[in-house]
Amino acid sequence: MKEYKVTYFFDEQHYVRRFIHTASQEEAEELIRNERDQYISFTDSRGIYHELNTKNVRVVQISEYHRVDKNKKDRN
Repeated sequence: MKEYKVTYFFDEQHYVRRFIHTASQEEAEELIRNERDQYISFTDSRGIYHELNTKNVRVVQISEYHRVDKNKKDRN
């Protein structure tokens, strides 16, 4: 499974981000298309619960995400 970052933009300053796991970019895009004009709910990486009406979203971006472990110490 790959991790994808999905960002829902309401305007230039306001957005909500979530992470999904699918096998491909095409599957991620299909999931987003299937959620169009619906209420969805999810908990973000900070543990905050969101209920979102995708009908109010102006732009959706999907990109593959490569998570970096911030707790890993550089041993060089």
